[in-house]
Amino acid sequence: MSSAPLPQTNEPQLAAPLRILVVDDDQDLRELISNFLGQNGFEILTAANGRDMEKAMTRGDIALVVLDYMMPGEDGLSICKRINEQGGPPVIMLSARGEEIDRIVGLELGADDYMAKPFHPRELLARIRAVLRRRENSASRGEKSPISHFFNWQLDNIKRTLVRPDGVQVALSNAEFELLRVFLDRPGRALSRDQILDYLHGPNADSFDRAIDVQISRLRRKLSDDTSEDIIRTIRGIGYMFKPLK
Repeated sequence: MSSAPLPQTNEPQLAAPLRILVVDDDQDLRELISNFLGQNGFEILTAANGRDMEKAMTRGDIALVVLDYMMPGEDGLSICKRINEQGGPPVIMLSARGEEIDRIVGLELGADDYMAKPFHPRELLARIRAVLRRRENSASRGEKSPISHFFNWQLDNIKRTLVRPDGVQVALSNAEFELLRVFLDRPGRALSRDQILDYLHGPNADSFDRAIDVQISRLRRKLSDDTSEDIIRTIRGIGYMFKPLK
């Protein structure tokens, strides 16, 4: 007598938790962040320095890096720049240095967000979710339209690379890619700095106008050539506008 087949169920399998890498030389802070994020559905790996971070990154499944600005040996700025150049995961930078210029430098080197210490763990959780949500939205948009064309330029929404009209590839940081997407999605609209911040980081983002100005200046330089005027225009008294698509 054969045994009866096991009943089949249609219950969906739960997705594996996203993996966050916390890089900070402060062991107490690493444990605090790890415990809190772990209680909120993430799997956490930790590293005390850049060398340990590189070992953890070889797994290839890191969804986001929480990175300390100041560490012995290689500092967070250098690490952040390298992650971006290698097309790595998004980065949220933490720093006891809360001056505006430090935030600007961090964002210039490709950090997706920047938080000054001390901070509430719930705020870090909210910012992590916001950055991951933006990345997921970008990926979904890329599946529908892998290549965006504008003024003979091409933006690959999957590889997150930019190609000039003459065929030369231009490297973009994560922050520059997201900023360009803000403009591409809203051609011909004058956007204030606060609106751009909202589109990039959500309505609870810290407003530091100079950081936006610096990022736009860097993006403009990458979008410029000898034959064209600025694609991103300054609208006096309002902010910026991406020229209407032709």
